[in-house]
Amino acid sequence: MPTDIPRMGLPDRLAARLSIAEQHALLVSRRTLITGAAAAAALIAIGGPAPAFWRQPDIPPGRMVVPFGRHLAWGADPRTTVTVGWQVPHRVRRPFLRIGSSLDTLGPRIDAEIRPLHTELAGVIPATDQYYVHATAAGLLPDTTYYYVVGHAGYDPTDLTGFGRVDAFTTAPSRRTVAEPFTFTAFGDQGVSSHALANDGMLIAQRPAFHLHAGDLCYADSSGKGLPGDLYNPLTWDQFLAQNEPVAATVPWMACLGNHDMEALYSPDGYGGQRARWDFPDDGPRKAAGVYSFVYGNVGVVALDANDVCLELAGNRDYTGGAQTAWLDRRLASLREQPDVDFIVVFFHQCAYSTTTAHASDGGVRARWVPLFDKHRVDLVINGHNHVYERTDALRGGVPKKISIGETAYPARDGTVYVTAGGGGRGLYSFDAPDSYARHRHDVDEVESYVWADGRAQVREKVTWSRVRYTGYSFVAVDAAPAGEGRTTTLTLRALTESGTEIDRVVLARRAGGGSRNKLDDKTWRPYA
Repeated sequence: MPTDIPRMGLPDRLAARLSIAEQHALLVSRRTLITGAAAAAALIAIGGPAPAFWRQPDIPPGRMVVPFGRHLAWGADPRTTVTVGWQVPHRVRRPFLRIGSSLDTLGPRIDAEIRPLHTELAGVIPATDQYYVHATAAGLLPDTTYYYVVGHAGYDPTDLTGFGRVDAFTTAPSRRTVAEPFTFTAFGDQGVSSHALANDGMLIAQRPAFHLHAGDLCYADSSGKGLPGDLYNPLTWDQFLAQNEPVAATVPWMACLGNHDMEALYSPDGYGGQRARWDFPDDGPRKAAGVYSFVYGNVGVVALDANDVCLELAGNRDYTGGAQTAWLDRRLASLREQPDVDFIVVFFHQCAYSTTTAHASDGGVRARWVPLFDKHRVDLVINGHNHVYERTDALRGGVPKKISIGETAYPARDGTVYVTAGGGGRGLYSFDAPDSYARHRHDVDEVESYVWADGRAQVREKVTWSRVRYTGYSFVAVDAAPAGEGRTTTLTLRALTESGTEIDRVVLARRAGGGSRNKLDDKTWRPYA
């Protein structure tokens, strides 16, 4: 395709030199200049305004508007706070959330916030209005199952016999006691497809406490290059939220942002749409989007926006001015000092370590963040971006400690395990090396790959850390087994295909209650009973 064909109103050669914020400014100016002329031309073409009987009311009766796309997220403290998001197809009045510990004790209405999102670009995108709704339930009890309904004026599911929908979730356990074993799941690069649905169906069977989505959520923006896409369809978000509702309505759906989630039509920084759609813990740096942390049981989780540091794509590079990386250093230090946080899991989109032929590894991530992962002894890093499954050996300072399928790694001593979990549902990528996974082992001593460097250069490298590779749709399930202080606690990572076949397993082990001691190299450490 010729590179000067307009894509959302901006030629590629121009857009490639502009930040997301600059692209947004040009798109808005183009929309303003064209819309007036286009509207006048349309009136002439149809002979004036449409007859009144064709017009729809601005606000349909509330009973006719049914909520959809319910999705949960943890609040600042998963033990006590949950946010509920949903969508309505038309503007409504007085939206609300009701919540209770039983179906018969749903509490009073909690006011919800409507975040309308208008999308329009003359000649490219017809005027589209979407209405995202959010409410927060606070003051909840730890380790408690709650039931909830959402509604608005004229629509209360508890008044609609046989029609209303009720969902449920369970808050995080108290941090004052040793939590029961729990599981969380993760994938990236999902989109809307039959494979995405298959992964969702297998994922919910794991009964996860929460789910991590490693970016590139729905692909409403098709380019993913930090450019205005040639095919941007805001209604893809409706399909995406409806597709995931059977899981996300009961399992907190914790996402970070990928390159396809930068949408230049929406300010600021292409994230205005994401801020309308999602509500996550508000503890990250002020300017960053989708950057936050939370603690569940003995696991601290950190979400990052790698668009800020990656070298492959320039759209939002350095948009936080270094604030995200400084926050990451402080947050990892804080988590590692907490005696009831044994494991730290970090997830973001672009890969620190991957060997696919499509995107491989990113030198910006390696330069900015991997030294912090080493410094604070991060246990597990989960990425997307490459549409495959790949697991590294344990890495410290780029030096691998071989961890074969089924073996145990000791991150305080051996290093961090990096997982690419990009088989969420979008089209698959490939490796130059053969696939190697459970019951299909093809170990190789060395893999040819590359890493993105300054100037979007691809620097070839030979790596010895690529331990498991699988070209197929998949996700990861991580089983946490908390333990009393001084005993061995584990995270068991399982990689599963969309049909449920296990293709990888690795155990990460630590001494429970170690706090700052877990930062240190301990070459004499041995598992406790």
